[in-house]
Amino acid sequence: MPAPSIIDILRHIAREEPLQGTVREFRGLTREHLGQLIEEAAQRLSGAPPASAASVPGTPEPVGAVSPPAEAAPGSEQHPRLRVYSDGAARGNPGPAGAGAVLMDPTGNVVARVGRFLGHQTNNCAEYMGLLLGLKHAQSLGAREVDVYADSELLIRQLGGRYQVKSATLKPLYEEARKLLKGFAKVKLHHVPRAQNAEADEMSNRAIDERL
Repeated sequence: MPAPSIIDILRHIAREEPLQGTVREFRGLTREHLGQLIEEAAQRLSGAPPASAASVPGTPEPVGAVSPPAEAAPGSEQHPRLRVYSDGAARGNPGPAGAGAVLMDPTGNVVARVGRFLGHQTNNCAEYMGLLLGLKHAQSLGAREVDVYADSELLIRQLGGRYQVKSATLKPLYEEARKLLKGFAKVKLHHVPRAQNAEADEMSNRAIDERL
C-alpha cells in the first residue's frame, strides 16, 4: 500500500478528526468551517481551484437556518449516487440540540460527515435539520440519486406522505426537505433502527458536545 500523501492526510483530518481544541481556541470558529478550511488547503496543494473561502462567522446563524455547503470545486470528485444517513439529538427535548449526517457512496465508503449545533430545540426539529444538512451536502457533491436513512419514523412517514405535518414548527422544515428531495432524480426513503444509524447519531451528539 503506498504511503499517504499530505493531501490524503489533510482530507482525512477534515472529514474524521474532532479538532475540538482548535475550535475552542478560536472564538466563532465551528468544526464545519474548520473542516472546509483544511479541505481548501488540500485543494490548493493538489492544484485544484479552491472553493469559495470559508470565513469564520462573527455571529452564529439563526437556529432553523441550514446554509448550503459550498459547491464542489471544478475537477473535484463527484458522487452521482449517495446514501444519506441523518439524525438529530436534543438533550431534554427540548434542550441543547444537534443535527448530524453521514454520507456514503453505494459501496459503503464514508464520503463526508457533517454536523451542526442548533441551540435549544426539540428532537423532531433536530431530526429534520440533520436531514436538511445531509441533503444539501449531497447536492454539493453532485448527487443525482439519494437513499435517505433515518431512525425517526415520524420524519420518514411525513416525507413519504403517510403522516400529516401538524406542527407549525416542523412545517417549514418539512417543506424545505420536500423541495430538496424533488431536486434529485431519484429518492428512496428508509426507516431504520437506531443501531443502523449509529454514525449519524454520533455526529448529532458531537455537534452538541463540540458546538459545531
